[in-house]
Amino acid sequence: MFQKITLLAFVLAVVSCQKKESVEKDKIKMADWLIGNWENKSAEGILSENWEKLNDSTFNATSYFIKGKDTLHFETIVLAQKGETLTYFATVKGQNEDKAVAFPSTAETDKQLVFENPKHDYPQKITYTQSAGNTLTAEISGTLNGKPSSEKFVMTKK
Repeated sequence: MFQKITLLAFVLAVVSCQKKESVEKDKIKMADWLIGNWENKSAEGILSENWEKLNDSTFNATSYFIKGKDTLHFETIVLAQKGETLTYFATVKGQNEDKAVAFPSTAETDKQLVFENPKHDYPQKITYTQSAGNTLTAEISGTLNGKPSSEKFVMTKK
């Protein structure tokens, strides 16, 4: 009887660990639509974000804004899932001593990802929304110089 109980406990432990592992990777799977090269061309310049999947729990991206021949903004992004937490790490060249700023997710759906860090100077919120026709909208928002502010960037998949 003791052997049967021990065996049952072992089987339950293995099954629950396997289920937890698949749950852990489900959140980042919701972001698969980010993978690829995205671009927004405007009179001000060209904004590009290039996303790639590194492994089952990590995506990597570069984001840059070019006006003419000048790169006005360069950022590296890591989207990582550790445990059940999906976090957006942004490193902007020349800001925050070139260290990553973490934005934990506050909402994930098949079409939208929301990341927030209320302690960051600006932005405090980053939202990616998948739209029809191979487009996505990236929005940064929060308080800037004591006033509410937001910027939207509609990008098309290349």
